[in-house]
Amino acid sequence: MSTSSVLIIGHGYVGAALAESLWTSGATVASVNRAANESCPYPVISGDVSTLSSLKSIPGSLPFSGPDVIVHCASSSRGGADAYRAVFIDGLKNLREVFPAVPIIFTSSSSVYGQIDGSVVDETSPASPDRETSRLLCEAEVLARGSGGIALRLAGIYGPGRSVHLRKILEGTATIDEGEASRFLNQIHQDDVIRAITHLIEAGIARHGGALLNVVDDHALTQRECYESLASFFGVPVPPEAPPALDRKRAWTNKIVSNAALRATGWEPRYPSFLDAVKNDPRLVPSIREQIAKGEN
Repeated sequence: MSTSSVLIIGHGYVGAALAESLWTSGATVASVNRAANESCPYPVISGDVSTLSSLKSIPGSLPFSGPDVIVHCASSSRGGADAYRAVFIDGLKNLREVFPAVPIIFTSSSSVYGQIDGSVVDETSPASPDRETSRLLCEAEVLARGSGGIALRLAGIYGPGRSVHLRKILEGTATIDEGEASRFLNQIHQDDVIRAITHLIEAGIARHGGALLNVVDDHALTQRECYESLASFFGVPVPPEAPPALDRKRAWTNKIVSNAALRATGWEPRYPSFLDAVKNDPRLVPSIREQIAKGEN
């Protein structure tokens, strides 16, 4: 790996998997998380990216003199605009002050695309989100890119232990939005998020400094196509139709997010579509079945 020291902000679903992958590949890794974790083979240091005084204590606890790259993948813990502003806007500003010369890879979201007409969107498409949280993400992207970093707009992440659509079909709670139109689902497997970040680090951040890239698989399924295919695969009834839930977390949008720009850098997904992962990831289905059996959310 061309970059030997990586500081990861956040040790959640993406951060923990990224840290393990980089550490296994031979990189020197440290993570910053609100709660320290002494069981990991790499340091997981207690710290709060949204608090400058907390972040200033981090350099002295690192196993290296300074990181070559920072990956900001901390979660806002599903908070509202105040949480987004603290973790993403204040967090990036704090990182710039404590590590002024270090490029940052910032994980944003494809939810910033507000299109509802089923069109294909890429990084040049207007980002006109209808939520304050999405507007804050766009502002954070500018902060990351303005200092030679990279902003990654992640589609809906799924993987072992995490798939709302798979869980709903297996527990029998899925419904298909009624009507002729069926919105597109843009998704990306956890492994392919990690592969994208690792690929960009290995390529050298300077090579893609200032880039804005969508991280999404090759095939956006419609919601109807997704549930009908899963029903056929598992031999269960096709879910009934129901009025669309307009209060969903990511808001009601309907678009196909393109990954052409990321593919042009040499990245390609291990799982080109959600259905490929359902069939070929040996961890995915068993992990969701286990969650259901245990009654876990």
